[in-house]
Amino acid sequence: MDFRDTPEEAAFRDEVRTWLAENLVGEFARIGGGRGTADEEHWETRLEWERTLGAAGWIGLSWPKEYGGRGATFGEQAIFSEEYAKANAPGRITFFGEGLLGPTLVALGSDAQKRRFLPGILKATELWCQGYSEPDAGSDLANVKTKAVLDGDEWVITGQKVWTTFAHHADWCFVITRTDFDAPAHAGISYILVPMDQPGVTYRPLRQMTGAGEFNEVFFDEARTPADMVVGEVNGGWKVAMATLGFERGTAFMAMQLAFEREWRNVANIARKNGAADDPVIRDRLARAFAGVKVAAVGEVTAAAVRAWGMEPDLVPSGQQSSEGLLADWPPYDSVLDPIDRVFLPRADIATETLVAGLKERGWEVDDVTAYRTVRASPPPAPVREALKGGRVDAVLFTSSSTVRNLVGIAGKPHEATVIAVIGPQTAATAVELGLRVDVEST
Repeated sequence: MDFRDTPEEAAFRDEVRTWLAENLVGEFARIGGGRGTADEEHWETRLEWERTLGAAGWIGLSWPKEYGGRGATFGEQAIFSEEYAKANAPGRITFFGEGLLGPTLVALGSDAQKRRFLPGILKATELWCQGYSEPDAGSDLANVKTKAVLDGDEWVITGQKVWTTFAHHADWCFVITRTDFDAPAHAGISYILVPMDQPGVTYRPLRQMTGAGEFNEVFFDEARTPADMVVGEVNGGWKVAMATLGFERGTAFMAMQLAFEREWRNVANIARKNGAADDPVIRDRLARAFAGVKVAAVGEVTAAAVRAWGMEPDLVPSGQQSSEGLLADWPPYDSVLDPIDRVFLPRADIATETLVAGLKERGWEVDDVTAYRTVRASPPPAPVREALKGGRVDAVLFTSSSTVRNLVGIAGKPHEATVIAVIGPQTAATAVELGLRVDVEST
């Protein structure tokens, strides 16, 4: 594969570099990338920068042009992320709107919802937060207890969300709520858009040991929102929620890798200036830290996607292509060989608890974070969905628990005449949990 820019990509890269050089000046340049996206310092300056990006058309790169985006290719999105990181531009604050809700509305929202909300996202005049996790519903989203009851032409929402990033800055929240209390776990859920500035919504920052408080608990006490703020169908929110999670996959973590390298070089430069680099022990630790940022892939499919961006995974399961297979090959933490004991785990689906628990058992600290992405994914095309549900597909092979959840959540259950094949016992268990009949199981 040739990773060199095509002529079109080279022109796009030059456009990005030129714009950043001309606009990333003054206070914008002074604050730089800070501590990344979650950094709360210089909020007003960062918001002004975000609106500068929006005015120039750099928000919604991947969105279709008919909805105000640029329709950028995957390669162009990667180029923008790369140049943005190299320029040390301020951490982005619109990922929930741009990367998650916006693409969800494009795919599944009503025309009225698109007209109402997409322009504000593109111009950064309305900020969003994500109301998914609850005290008893983290990775298991189907266990949400927050409820919404229709009262005339409004929904009345009561419940609690947790780990809600930037809730204290957000204008709106897309909330997963239970609207049918007698339905099975994955049914009876609705995806509702709720304004944050109202008496029925309060939030409480969750202060970390660093002093940062970007995470929040959010309490809905009979909060209200218009009846037409449901995305998709009432009680059909699981499908919409899974579509949103699908949009979390993308190119942004390549920019994070570049940011990690820039941070290392800053530390190395400080060590050279203050003489610490003359200490052979410090030099060794710097070298190990530079070599210590490794990439692991949960299976060959993920590994192939990583290679497509020019990175070679350091660890891929040699056996079962799953979290369990990756854990079987993952080494325990060694304080001598591994000066950094942390694993950064972008949560691109809802099935990371097994991997998190296994890594912690091996002595690693895990940063299990939502993978905020700007790349637009899409549900299967309508003809494919209809073929699946109509029995015109002979067989479906599920390779992991997340593929089961994603397909069933986005496209619905395959027809009962379709042969269901799975790889691994965990995949089989998830298929049965979601009401599928497993015909073939391979290890």
